[in-house]
Amino acid sequence: MNKFLERDGTRTVLASVLSILIGLLFGCLLIFFVGLFTPSLGISSVWEGVRLCVAGLFSTGRNAVGSLTFGFNSTSFGNMLFRAMPLILTGLSVAVAYKTGLFNIGAPGQYLMGTAASLYVALSLPSSGAIEPFPVGVLPPIVVWFLAFLAGMAAGALWGAVPGMLKSLLNINEVLACIMTNWIAANLVTWFFDGSALRNTFENTKSGYIYKTIYNGVSTPKMLLDKIFPGSQINGGILIAILMAILVYILMNKTTFGYQLKACGSNRYAARYAGIKDSRNIVLSMAIAGALSGAAGALYSLSGNTEFFWSTYQSLPATGFNGIPVALLASSNPIGVIFTGMFMSMLKIAGQQLTNLTAYNEYITDVIIAVIVYFSAFSLIIRMAIINFQKKRAEKQNSASSSTEKGVSA
Repeated sequence: MNKFLERDGTRTVLASVLSILIGLLFGCLLIFFVGLFTPSLGISSVWEGVRLCVAGLFSTGRNAVGSLTFGFNSTSFGNMLFRAMPLILTGLSVAVAYKTGLFNIGAPGQYLMGTAASLYVALSLPSSGAIEPFPVGVLPPIVVWFLAFLAGMAAGALWGAVPGMLKSLLNINEVLACIMTNWIAANLVTWFFDGSALRNTFENTKSGYIYKTIYNGVSTPKMLLDKIFPGSQINGGILIAILMAILVYILMNKTTFGYQLKACGSNRYAARYAGIKDSRNIVLSMAIAGALSGAAGALYSLSGNTEFFWSTYQSLPATGFNGIPVALLASSNPIGVIFTGMFMSMLKIAGQQLTNLTAYNEYITDVIIAVIVYFSAFSLIIRMAIINFQKKRAEKQNSASSSTEKGVSA
């Protein structure tokens, strides 16, 4: 047991779990004080708020007497997995770059470029599954979907490679370069869709939105997940995201290329001395990160039940930025990103349940996420506290055993 606790991976997981518990505790205290000092809520509402904050995913509403009920909620579970899909991929994007010693804050721009490219391909190619207002084409919908998905990944990769090239060739800080490319992408995508034929003129009230891909018969296959989670938005995209996380884990930990990327992240100049092409690997790392963010935008927009609002230049997509806490909480472990992405999505669902079933505001869960991220940023301090606790415990055990030995010998 002691050897298990001494492993670096175990300490990392414990640090993340402690960050989550501290965040949830802070959220529960926030609910308590809000309920205590808000006359319209009262202290009686605190217990309901706490339960929904911790287990909102399992809430099934209220019964005939008005009490909260809990159980398996297929809609909430399905929507949680659907929302986790882009978070997992943007989290992977940040994690891959971090392993190479880079901070990819450009995920929002890469996400937008992937969204734009995938929507353009999905709605422009003639699909045999098209419905009004699109003419029926000849290409099978699955072929159009696959091409659109690849286009989204390619667009994200190209956009991610830009700050990578600036970093490797001109030594420009990747954070500054990513911020620049974020806003360029936002305005470029807005300009591209403004006045485009892809704007939804079929529904008069939706002229500010791009057509859903379902109009062209192109949407991500459900893969029978809609039977397991009826009434939700879920599709096979979550399985694709999990598969990509596993592939990234294999790439980073089981291949020579992954070793080279991590070597560049540990010490770029030592890696160069060892014969590793650091400049090339920096560009490739950012390109891979961009491809993952582009895949997130592509899978979300190709789901068939989402609408893209083209005037995004005023606010970059939050999904891109939310990949940062997902990767941070997972300590940039690709497998860990799967679970932290689902956890962040679960908190969002809990926030919705708070709003729908109580008078509390859903933004309480955003505060919880912020606290969790804050403490996960100090994961090294938490890990050191765990190490010190283990050392003190071992010293007490050694002193107790030595005292016992002395007593026996006496």
